[in-house]
Amino acid sequence: MTSLYQTRARFFAFALAFLLPGLTPAVLAQEHWVATWAASPQSAQFKFPVLGRSPAAARRTPNSPAPSSRPPLFLPPPKFHNQTVRMIARSTIGGSRAVVHLSNAYGSAPLRIGGAHIALRQMESTIVPSSDHVLTFSGQTSFTIPVGAEIASDPVDMEVPKLTDLAVSVYVPGFDSSPTTHLTGLHTTYISKPGDSCGATSISDATTRNSWYWLSRIDVLAAQPSELIVAFGDSITDGATSTTDTDRSWPSLLAQRLAANKDTANLAIVNEGISGNRLLADGAGISALARFDRDVLSQPGAKWVIVLEGINDIGLGSLGGSQAAVTADDLIGAHKQLIERAHLHGMKAIGATLTPYRGATYYSQEGETIRQAVNQWIRTSGAYDAVIDFDMATRDPENPGEIRAAYNIRDHLHPNDTGYQAMADVVDLSVFATK
Repeated sequence: MTSLYQTRARFFAFALAFLLPGLTPAVLAQEHWVATWAASPQSAQFKFPVLGRSPAAARRTPNSPAPSSRPPLFLPPPKFHNQTVRMIARSTIGGSRAVVHLSNAYGSAPLRIGGAHIALRQMESTIVPSSDHVLTFSGQTSFTIPVGAEIASDPVDMEVPKLTDLAVSVYVPGFDSSPTTHLTGLHTTYISKPGDSCGATSISDATTRNSWYWLSRIDVLAAQPSELIVAFGDSITDGATSTTDTDRSWPSLLAQRLAANKDTANLAIVNEGISGNRLLADGAGISALARFDRDVLSQPGAKWVIVLEGINDIGLGSLGGSQAAVTADDLIGAHKQLIERAHLHGMKAIGATLTPYRGATYYSQEGETIRQAVNQWIRTSGAYDAVIDFDMATRDPENPGEIRAAYNIRDHLHPNDTGYQAMADVVDLSVFATK
């Protein structure tokens, strides 16, 4: 029996075909919107908690190198005034049209967008001139985003290849002292001198940062049966400590594997990790429970979510003071909530085991016991639709509580490029095969 929704969808397709003769109902039925890139919005005012060395943190095996005492640092947030910001985002799946989303989720005042463009990036800040497209918002080239809101551009007709760098340029004619950002951009962002440089082939004498500003998502009109995987987590998903401008986070490396495999070449993956994020408490962005609807369930085309969250709850909770301690049951309960919410929206949830962290600044034996209990539940409970064992992929076989020495970049917590590759390689692609 044909549902009311299906009847309406068919009517809409035929109506569009009449208005736009080049788009036949058959073509429209074979395409739909899928997110090809995303980054979770954060406040630019974020500060990492001060991590003191506790006695428990000093208890390491004799083979453990000395831990780093410094957390990752970000430059103070910029204050934009009459400037253009050109940001680089890498597509994971291709399409024939594009929509760009801009966010003022954490702005302190309405944000005036004076102009915005999207183009294919050639190198550094240089774009391919013939690919440059002006973005409009509800038919206007200028638009004001209210505090806390996000806007979507009108669709742009452009061929977006998969695994290609896109340049999104945004001109802010006024003043934005607290831009909504994504701190761990891991791509060079180019900030112009005063003026609208959205249409410029390159931005000369640019100031550079490694964060994204206002840009939260890019969607493409992709051929069926294209679908989306959302990588949801903390800094280890975000790609912290991977090499800038090389796309070496594990979600980026997994995107390459997906594209190279004929059974998964139609799948996109977006990275919704936030460095420092926690399941149960705000801090580095709002908690995973609080942002799940925005960063996972609202993504067009989403069919799977990979959850890698909890190590910061464990580590920060072990420090005492203002940081709330957690139990394994607390974290398992939060994971169950994410699974249930994904299932309610017809998505499949994939659990990723928490990676080793002995030697990290906030390590404790009590925390390690919690990590092991959570991992055991992820592996054996059957609550998740599938499991990715990142713990097994990254741990030292001789010292399972520690990250493998070849993968340790500096802090015994975050993998280097080789470690992220090992994480991407351990993912069983047959979980996502749609053919």
